[in-house]
Amino acid sequence: MRAKTPVDLGAILSQVTAAARDSTVDLTRLRIVCDWVQYRQNFRNVVDVRHIIPFALQAKDGVDVYEMAVDMRRASTAEDLEAQVTQALNEAAAGEAANGHQYLEDWRPNSQSVIWDFNGLYWGSLGHWEEATGQEYEQALPGGESDARNSAAAREIIEGLFDVWDKLAERKALPEDLHVLELGVGNGNQAKVWLDEFVKIERERHTDYYRRLHYLMADYSAHVLERARENVKEHAARCSSLVMDARVPTQTLGFLRSKAFLIYISNVYDNLPTDEIVRIGGQTYLVEVRAYIPPKEAQELADMLKATPAEIPGLTHRLLQLGPELLANALSDRFPGGVGDAVAFWQKVWDSVRLEERYVAIEGLDTYMIADGVRGEVLRPILTAIGDVRMHISNGAAASFMDSLPLLHPFGQLLCQDIFVTDASAYERSFRGPGKYDGSVVNWVNGSLLAAIGRRNGYEVEYETFQHRGGSNIITLKARVQE
Repeated sequence: MRAKTPVDLGAILSQVTAAARDSTVDLTRLRIVCDWVQYRQNFRNVVDVRHIIPFALQAKDGVDVYEMAVDMRRASTAEDLEAQVTQALNEAAAGEAANGHQYLEDWRPNSQSVIWDFNGLYWGSLGHWEEATGQEYEQALPGGESDARNSAAAREIIEGLFDVWDKLAERKALPEDLHVLELGVGNGNQAKVWLDEFVKIERERHTDYYRRLHYLMADYSAHVLERARENVKEHAARCSSLVMDARVPTQTLGFLRSKAFLIYISNVYDNLPTDEIVRIGGQTYLVEVRAYIPPKEAQELADMLKATPAEIPGLTHRLLQLGPELLANALSDRFPGGVGDAVAFWQKVWDSVRLEERYVAIEGLDTYMIADGVRGEVLRPILTAIGDVRMHISNGAAASFMDSLPLLHPFGQLLCQDIFVTDASAYERSFRGPGKYDGSVVNWVNGSLLAAIGRRNGYEVEYETFQHRGGSNIITLKARVQE
């Protein structure tokens, strides 16, 4: 409202309320929420209506309760906003039979949605996606590169590590093998910066730590690991690489238990599956979703493949199962241009996918599992400290965090740079995902929750603003064994 080009809030709300007034919806059973959806590529319409499903015994006479969500960024320029509100309300009241959507799944928690299959496909077939777009995935980041490549930040981390090693060496307590683990190594640019700085500091301090260093690079994508190995080839004698699932690092790295002096993670947690939870009037709900392709986009996809809109969900699932290369071979009649046609289909589907949402009441937080060994009860003090709110549970990040901590040496430290929400009340003020980042999914990470989990398990957890680039949203999580 106070920007150089201010949003006319009154004009938007007058259209929204006029359409709601003229609908058949019981207005005493309708909530209206407004968000500014900063991700220009996302899973939402300008207007979405969500069914709120309380406990059966609490429902009064079977009356439906709805939440209508308006994206203020796009609503500010929509010429047909009132018509979109009317359509959204009518479709919600009529149910799926009237909306013409091509559904890709049944209702399920967000962390189990098909959108995470797309996320896995992106990293598994990244080379094909990059060839089609003509740019590497890192160029999609703000500024065109990751903050992990910042040499000043790398130097700060390494000097702190050297200080720990020096003290242990004085006490004859430093092991011969010095292990450092990077989770989510990406294309290896960060590893190269880090290792180059390590060598410089070694020369300055006249140590022999580089000879003893074991730098382990782990990533979900074999494609980016191959590129990473090429980027650090001058340090090949000190590096090893492993394909692994970041949510369960001990499955692959169990040999590293209690040995890692540093676990470094950059922009991984925001790309892991997460549920969302909603608090409304003291009642807690889990967000359930259904991915779908709208009628217009489904017809455009059908025209691309000389198919019918009803065939698009099946073809999409074949894509997710096979990947673009095998799909093009298996269905050459649909993709006469080979893998390029299959990738074009993939990108069009991804651009088209939306998420229908509903809120389903949770019987009790202690019945909900965030990750192995972590019950939803840990959320209670966070939720009760604020009012009505919708927030991420960051299940994948919580699982990865909990499973990484046992790998730490008693004097080791876990450092994670990511987009953290460190004050849960921030969820009341702005939209935090999900968004589409190139071909992947991105959500801000619930830092308050990770801190609570870590402290309950005997680890000190703190957050610092990234100091080495002005205007960065990156926050650094630091975790170590409590003294």
